[in-house]
Amino acid sequence: MGPERIVTIGADHPSLAGHFPGHPVVPGVVMLGEIMNAIREMTKEHIEFVGMPSAKFMSPLHPGEPLTIRLNQQGDGATEFTCTTGSRLIASGCLRYRIVADNSTGDS
Repeated sequence: MGPERIVTIGADHPSLAGHFPGHPVVPGVVMLGEIMNAIREMTKEHIEFVGMPSAKFMSPLHPGEPLTIRLNQQGDGATEFTCTTGSRLIASGCLRYRIVADNSTGDS
């Protein structure tokens, strides 16, 4: 495995309001957003996500639990990921992306 990033989704995260009242669980889409951020940090490129060949969510992540994201660059725009909290596997899968031109200067 390559780089790793640890994030914690707090109980005040806006996605938790209705997910699930009285027994909050961090939505998979929030975890995927954190995985994408970790891939952006790893590549240090302006990238666009183009696919998710696989993703499995095996165990719920609760607010306040540290999520360790481990990345394994596969080359050719694919990165495998595993997410754990302690020894518990939360999610695993693969995301695909492509490098795009950085148009942050406003040039066309």
